Order: sequence, then C-alpha cells, then structure tokens
Amino acid sequence: MAEETAPTYPINKKSSEAPKQCPVDHQNVQAKEETCPVDPSSYKHFLPATTTQQGCDSSAIDQSNMMPAISQYPQKDQTMTLRKEREISTIPRAESTERLWVYPSEQMFFNAMKRKNWDPKEQDMEVVVPIHNAVNEQAWGKILEWESMHTSQCQQPKLLKFQGRPKDITPKARIGSWFGYTLPFDRHDWTVDRCGKKVTYVIDFYAGKNDPQRPDAVSFYLDVRPALSPSGLWDRLQWAWKKGSFV
Repeated sequence: MAEETAPTYPINKKSSEAPKQCPVDHQNVQAKEETCPVDPSSYKHFLPATTTQQGCDSSAIDQSNMMPAISQYPQKDQTMTLRKEREISTIPRAESTERLWVYPSEQMFFNAMKRKNWDPKEQDMEVVVPIHNAVNEQAWGKILEWESMHTSQCQQPKLLKFQGRPKDITPKARIGSWFGYTLPFDRHDWTVDRCGKKVTYVIDFYAGKNDPQRPDAVSFYLDVRPALSPSGLWDRLQWAWKKGSFV
C-alpha cells in the first residue's frame, strides 16, 4: 500500500490531550443554507474523551448529508462566545442554487457536540474548525486529481452529496490490515457530479505520522480513490499504470 507524507495541522497544547471525534452533523442552519461536506467522525483524534453516548432527537434531515440541522444559537450553559461566521469552501456544490459548500461555524460545532450528549470545551472550537476545513479541502483536491483524467468530458466537477460510513471497512483497507497496516479511523463516500454523470469516491481517513519537530501538530493521511465500479476500476488501472502504485 503506497504512502505519502501526511500534512500536519498545528493544535493548541490545551486541546491535544486524549483526542477524540469531532461530532458535527454538517448541515444547513436553514433549508436554503449550504452545508459542509465531511462527516465529523474523521476528526475524533483531537477532541476530548467522553464516556457519554451519542443522541440525536432531530427529524429534520438534510438529504445531501443525511444529518439533522444544527442551530447557531448559544447553549444556556455556554461559558464563552463562539464565532458564528462560516467559511466558504472551494468545493463546488451540485444541484443547488448556491455555488459552493459552506463549512460550519464554531457555534455549530459546539451545538452538534451538545446535541449528541458529548462534553465539548468551547476553547477547543477555534482549533477544531480550521483543521476540519483544511482536511475537507485536502479531500477535494485529491478528488480533482482523479477528475483531471476526465477534463475532456467535464471541466467543472461538483460535489453532490456525501455519507460517513465509519463501520464499513473498504476492501483495500481490509487487505492492507492483513499486511500490518492500521485500519482507517473513518470512511466517507463522496458523490461527484461529472457534468451529469454521478460518480462516487471512497475516502479512508488515517492518522498521519507525528512530526518530531512539531509534536503538538495533528496529522492526517487521506486515501482517496474511485469506488469499485467498472468505470472506477478502469480509472484505478490507468492511475496505477501512471503512478506505478496500487490504488
């Protein structure tokens, strides 16, 4: 299994102990607002540990990410003000009046954790949100590398929807584990609109190697490739021939 240097993201020392999953349900604040494309289970490695169980009582589900909406209102027991501004991504959004997907705010992250009966710390949000956004951008950049093989068909692929599937281990990850590789801590499926053709990409999230010169940094490695399908397998074969590595 080929590896590459995983990017690292600085993290406050006060937020780096016992990292755990970022639980945000990436969704719209209102029906017309955009949502963020990455399921929160990718970020469980840098949030505080908790023994409480997940819980969600909302029936308002966003069909683009199959997650409930989260408000921007502060919690009653909140001890500090959190930012409500939402960063606009570079990821084009398909089948929407809005051009780009939008990332959740610090307040939305915090509210999502509360909704699932976790124990969030307000001061962690300023660290978690930028890392979350950076990993999103990295994932989309890797998808665009694959999509570059289809520029004659489509100049502007767009993200249609996404789904977190942390319990579904991909065949590649499973085979890799037989040879001593660590299993990914999360898996996502992103559906891309290639100018009318729907194609799915699989993303396995791994914890990256620690940087001795930056011991407090968080590192991820994303294994992004087309899902198993006739066209996906053909793309993988072409990519393997071009790169000289198994995909």
